[in-house]
Amino acid sequence: MIFQRSLLREFSGNAIGVFFILLAITMTVTVIRYLGQAAKGSITQESVLALLGFTMLTYLSVLLALTLFISILITLARSYRDSEMLIWFSSGVSLVAWVRPVLIFAVPLIITIAVLSLLLAPWALNKREQYQGEIESRDDLAIIAPGVFKESPRAQRVYFVEQSSGAENVVSNIFAHSVQHEQLGTMVAKTGFHTIEKNGDRFLVLLNGRRYEGIVGSAAYKITDFDRYALRIESAKVKLGVPSTQSISTRALLRAPTSINLGELAWRISIPVSAILLALLAIPLSFVNPRASRSLNLLLAILIYIVYNNLLSVTQAWISQEKIHFTTGLWVVHALMLILLLALFYRRLSVYSLFRFRLKK
Repeated sequence: MIFQRSLLREFSGNAIGVFFILLAITMTVTVIRYLGQAAKGSITQESVLALLGFTMLTYLSVLLALTLFISILITLARSYRDSEMLIWFSSGVSLVAWVRPVLIFAVPLIITIAVLSLLLAPWALNKREQYQGEIESRDDLAIIAPGVFKESPRAQRVYFVEQSSGAENVVSNIFAHSVQHEQLGTMVAKTGFHTIEKNGDRFLVLLNGRRYEGIVGSAAYKITDFDRYALRIESAKVKLGVPSTQSISTRALLRAPTSINLGELAWRISIPVSAILLALLAIPLSFVNPRASRSLNLLLAILIYIVYNNLLSVTQAWISQEKIHFTTGLWVVHALMLILLLALFYRRLSVYSLFRFRLKK
């Protein structure tokens, strides 16, 4: 019991640290990407947090699987480096004894990974695609922000307002520039407001302003002063594109077993299965040879993880392309990793059986 409790405590502590490090790295990369899109005007600044939340939900299953693998690996590797493993082995504890505490620690995470992979990740992807479709379908009024030049989604106009009063629906010091049929039109106004008519048409009404109009490349411009000028804003329709395979629910994939859907289903099932195999692989892979580099086992573990993940991706592609059958693709890569797992356990058990035999002599 002391052996099991100490391992579970160290597994949990390392897992929390590893998870937050991986989460911070992933969030930083994602936030930078979305902020770049917001700076270009592709998305609004207000939508960054919502998109970030949906995206992180899609990554959580992979992050938790990697957290499980790394936390077990570094915990047992530390035990080797501090000679704790030798003490346990000399006390009669076999390497197989580590399987039980590893499984006790891993099973709750495996269940969480399965729920995320099969249910929550497709839902989050679907919501993100819907949200992005709404963003792409914004009208001109939705993009106007004080102190920032904004281009309309259809690239027809550029707007700038200095100040905005949301409560009173009034903007001040307005600049609007448009190019239509090689005809330049630039308007400036002291104040303005947007309004909706009874028939549903939306207008940006400019007050006390001036319009400059001319042909591109020509020095001849027409200048017109106005007291009131209404710019009609075309209503935007929400884009209802075809949902991607990744955003389709698992139940819908089962109802429509096409080759592409089966490939996606195989990938979703593979994430929790690979997580438990990687957790068990971490036991023999954590061995540290005191005469070799301490990072050698970590490099080998990373290599195995990369190869395993790439093989799963290749298998998904082959199922989608009907190069292999779904049932074959579902187990063949995991079977190879299971053979590797048994081979590594056999190798480590053989070494420590010989070690105990020498101690008895």
